[in-house]
Amino acid sequence: MESGFAIGRKLIKDIGHLVGFGAGAPGKLSGPEMRQLSVIEDAWLALEDGRVIGGGPMSEFPGIVDWNGLEVLEAAGRCVLPAWVDSHTHLVHAASREGEFVDRIRGLSYQEIAANGGGILNSAKALREMSEDDLFSVSLERMERLMRMGTGALEIKSGYGLDLESELKMLRVARRLGALERIPVKTTFLGCHAVPDGWNGPVDYTDYMVREVLPAVMEEELADHVDIFCEEGYFGLDETRTLLEAAKLRGLPAKVHVNQFKASGGVALCVEFGAMTVDHLEVLRAEDVAELATGDTMPVALPLCSLFLDLPFTQGRTLVDAGCALAIATDFNPGSAPSGNMHLAAALGCVKMGLEPIEALAAATTNGAAALGIESQVGGLGIGQEASLIVTRPLRSVEEALYAFGDPLPERVLLRGHWVD
Repeated sequence: MESGFAIGRKLIKDIGHLVGFGAGAPGKLSGPEMRQLSVIEDAWLALEDGRVIGGGPMSEFPGIVDWNGLEVLEAAGRCVLPAWVDSHTHLVHAASREGEFVDRIRGLSYQEIAANGGGILNSAKALREMSEDDLFSVSLERMERLMRMGTGALEIKSGYGLDLESELKMLRVARRLGALERIPVKTTFLGCHAVPDGWNGPVDYTDYMVREVLPAVMEEELADHVDIFCEEGYFGLDETRTLLEAAKLRGLPAKVHVNQFKASGGVALCVEFGAMTVDHLEVLRAEDVAELATGDTMPVALPLCSLFLDLPFTQGRTLVDAGCALAIATDFNPGSAPSGNMHLAAALGCVKMGLEPIEALAAATTNGAAALGIESQVGGLGIGQEASLIVTRPLRSVEEALYAFGDPLPERVLLRGHWVD
């Protein structure tokens, strides 16, 4: 996946528009701050040993003193953007579900497909039948594909195992992907994703997950966060509270699926427990916005899911105007968002969620990193941050990067100081 050029020293010069550079990491940007993500025209950026060490306008370029081992890239007419940070994915899964795609075209809803034995339970069956090594191989191929598209960090959830061994298998595979150190990978335990056959209902199944599976996950140090699908027909407020209480006792932060199809008080519950993020929010009430505007819990929009399932798009404009630090992610999964295209997700933030391009870029980079607690590391191009970036094709402006949403964006991708083939 990486070129043979040593990590060493790199200079990118004459950059048309450099996004996200500063004396330090941009960090979490809330409300109007999202419009203030740094953009420098006619700029330079210096990198060494996989980190950003300098940059600014070409008019202030100090020149080159030491040419030894220096790689120079001319980026005239191009944008240099921070690599995408995808803070919500189900990248580790066994198989695609294109048959259900055809069922939806023929008129079945997501819920009807699930009731007929499809959906999450379909993915769980395929995953249980696949070996851990094979699951790692197919997941690595997906991760490498996302890296070529410019994703420089991501979260991976479990949730297609739905029993002790299979959930552990998923999380072990996610940890193995992170151990490759190609990009930062955060893992999330989502055992409460659906109730498999053989259980009395969500209460008994949640008790099993809390009593038996969560301790095993913690013992192997396999998860950075915990999650639950808080939604009518899946897990209610009582089950969500049970899981969040157990996770809080163990010091495990929460990132919760909520308000995908209906709003039922899940946002307020998550804010009460200090969840890191609430993800989906296709259905959003005024009281939900007010809760998010006064707490530290970040909203995460998943516009590819809205596009694929023909759901409402998260009210991004409303959340940002309320002062929230909005993030955008893909929800990459085989059933409701079979794409990890962060470029398209960010563009939909403009086209369907009312964000300005610079706000959408902030949501898909530095705020995505904040949604994973790694904003000092990735999501921007501040001094000291990882040298993970996208050199775009020639563009007249930053706005054009998301305006031309169907055109390939990266000309080159650099992750942790290495060019991606």
